[in-house]
Amino acid sequence: MLVLGVILLLIGFFFGIPILWTIGFILVAIGLVLWVAGAVGHAVGGRRHYY
Repeated sequence: MLVLGVILLLIGFFFGIPILWTIGFILVAIGLVLWVAGAVGHAVGGRRHYY
C-alpha cells in the first residue's frame, strides 16, 4: 500500500491530478498505520503480518 500510495502521489503531483494526490495520500496513511501495527506485534486482519 505504501508503494502504490507513493506512486499515486507522484503521478498526481507531476500531472496535476488532484484526485490521485488525495487517493495516494490516503493509501500512504493507511499503509503506515498497518506497517506500524504489524511492527509492534499486533495482528492485522487476523494475521500477524498484513502483507
